[in-house]
Amino acid sequence: MELFHQLARRNIKIRKRSGFGAQWRQQWEKVFAGHLTVEEKQHIHLHNRNGVNGYLWHVFSYGMRGCFTGEEAEMAFDQEEKTCCYLFFQHGDDAFTVEDASGLKAADLAAENDKIDLYVVDSEFNWTFVMTHESGWLGPYFSRR
Repeated sequence: MELFHQLARRNIKIRKRSGFGAQWRQQWEKVFAGHLTVEEKQHIHLHNRNGVNGYLWHVFSYGMRGCFTGEEAEMAFDQEEKTCCYLFFQHGDDAFTVEDASGLKAADLAAENDKIDLYVVDSEFNWTFVMTHESGWLGPYFSRR
């Protein structure tokens, strides 16, 4: 995956975590969309249903949780004190751990943003930064717990 190699070239210590994607998506939903009812989650297409792709970041695009968007989101992420972070994707079970994310910036993640939906959280899920495949139109997003 290009993102892995791009970060590794910048001497950012990144480790692949096969199989963690589903677990971290569940935790993300619990923390950032746990306040929604089942009906609200259906209304905003949080999950795949009836042939319509669901996206966790719909909690932001539908205005169901406060967040920064666009350049403000990127600035908030860049300014956030980062230690260990998890990177995972809307689709797929592969995930990554960045041991020392202090130098990780939004621009480092831009290579992937037009192809995939990438979620970044600190190891305690206190904040999240989301790059969507719709970035420039919807997203990126930054939110705190």
